Amino acid sequence: MGSQPPQPLPTPATQLGRDGLAAILTRPEHAVVAIDFDGTLAEIVADPEQARAHPDAVPALAALAPHVASVAVVTGRPAGVAVRYGGFAGVAGLEHLVVLGHYGAERWDAVTGTVHTPAPHPGVAAARAELPGVLDAHGAWRGTWIEEKGQAVAVHTRRAQDPQAAFDALRTPLADLAAHHGLVLEPGRLVLELRPPGMDKGVALSAYIREVGAESVLYVGDDLGDLPAFAAVEKLRSDGMPGLLVAADTVIAELAERADLLLTGPASVTTFLRTLAAHM
Repeated sequence: MGSQPPQPLPTPATQLGRDGLAAILTRPEHAVVAIDFDGTLAEIVADPEQARAHPDAVPALAALAPHVASVAVVTGRPAGVAVRYGGFAGVAGLEHLVVLGHYGAERWDAVTGTVHTPAPHPGVAAARAELPGVLDAHGAWRGTWIEEKGQAVAVHTRRAQDPQAAFDALRTPLADLAAHHGLVLEPGRLVLELRPPGMDKGVALSAYIREVGAESVLYVGDDLGDLPAFAAVEKLRSDGMPGLLVAADTVIAELAERADLLLTGPASVTTFLRTLAAHM
């Protein structure tokens, strides 16, 4: 008895997306597949230290990776943390996986198992020291969570009594704090991150695509921090490179509006990646 044919792939809503998917399927060995971590490969949880990749994520990536030029996880987390929480090290099929952490400022390569990281920006430590006072001054200390990220520091409001109100109240004062110390503020889903300027997921993705010499690209993301990566793919498409943009969630309206394909969280993403691999 022959093997069952693969499940059909969802059809992108745009012609550019359909062209991107066709190019990836026609010449997968020249495609880069780039994927966010939190909210895309891992569920969003109240405590970011408890986030873990969906159980099907690593098997799906391992099924896909041998067919394409490269798989890259692009995340705001430190690269080593994403590797641990994702369970990416030492996995058959993922020998050439790359994790671009801190929006590309850090890099982990499965080939070497090592993280390459720059010296920390002095403004991060200075801003971190002032954060408790800023939170307290705006009545938002209770229930907020400060996440140490090495190259950055983040304030989560998901566990506050009114998460959105705390987020809104802190956005301007944290932007001011970031600017005072030569940092930028990166808002996300109930999280405000202070990090060094000059690097975002779009910069990281564009540089990596040039390094690999890719002919097509797929990017999957779910949050505001993924918008620069979407913009990078849109720029590449305007220059003639086929690309497919996938929103892993519809919470961020701008991301959903610019996506060629809408999915519904990590379980849906892993199913899509495994189905994509089956069509190669």
